Amino acid sequence: MRTLEQIKAFMLDMDGTFYVDEKLMPHAADLLVELNRRRLPYIFLTNNSSARATDFQQRLKKLGIEVEQRRILTSAEATIRYLRLQTKFNKVFLLGTKALEQEFVEAEFELTADHPDCVVLGFDKTLTYEKLTTACFLIADGLPYIATHPDDTCITAKGLIPDIGSFMAAIYRVTKRWPKVIGKPMPEMVEAALERVGATADQTAMVGDQLDTDMTMAKNNGLFGVLLLSGETSRERFESQSEIEPNLVFDHIGQLYEHLVAKN
Repeated sequence: MRTLEQIKAFMLDMDGTFYVDEKLMPHAADLLVELNRRRLPYIFLTNNSSARATDFQQRLKKLGIEVEQRRILTSAEATIRYLRLQTKFNKVFLLGTKALEQEFVEAEFELTADHPDCVVLGFDKTLTYEKLTTACFLIADGLPYIATHPDDTCITAKGLIPDIGSFMAAIYRVTKRWPKVIGKPMPEMVEAALERVGATADQTAMVGDQLDTDMTMAKNNGLFGVLLLSGETSRERFESQSEIEPNLVFDHIGQLYEHLVAKN
C-alpha cells in the first residue's frame, strides 16, 4: 500500500479544490510553500478549455499565488499534444472560444470548415447554431471527432452551466457518434501531466474534488488519489457510492497540508 510520504509529485485540481468561488481554501498557499520546500514538483490541471493557461495563471495571481505557466495544464493543451503526437491532422474545424482558437493557431493548425481533417469540440461559450450544425454535418460524414474533455456541467457562482458533455449529447442525438475524449480522466491528460512533472504514475498524487474526473483518473491510471470534499463531492455522495476508493479523503486541502506536515 502506498502512503502519501512515498509520493514524489502532485497533480492539483483548481476550482473546488484549491479555491472555491474566488476564495483560496485554508492552507492552500501553505501547501505550495511546503511542496517547494521539499522540491516536490506539482502541476495544476483543469478541464476548462475555454481559457488559456495564462488566464488561469492570472486568476491564481489575483488570489495571491504566483506560479509559472508550465505548472498549469489545460485540456486544450493536452488535446493539442495528442493531435501532434498521435495524428497527422493539420486542418481543424474547431468549436471553441477565441482563446481556444488562438491556442490552436499558435500551435500551427489551420482552422477551417472547408475539408478539415477532423472536428475538435472545446468548451465553447460562444457556440452558435451555425457552428453546431456544421459540426454535425462533418461528424455525420465520418470525420474524426475529438473533444477536449467530458464534463457535462461547469460550476459558476450562480450555479451549474452546460459544459462540453451537454454539447456532445446534442451532437450524438443527430449523428449517433461520440468523440475521442482527451481531458480528465483520460490517459492522454495523465501522460501530458506526467511529462511536465517528470514522474511516473505510481509516484504521483491526484488531488481533486470530483469522483467522475479526478478520482476516476487516479483509479484508472495508477495515481495516488486524494479526494477533497470541498467542491462537487459531498461526504454523503462519497459514502453512497462504492466504485471509487481514494487513498485518502479530507474535508479540504488544508487538512491535506496538515497531514503532510505532520508526517514530515
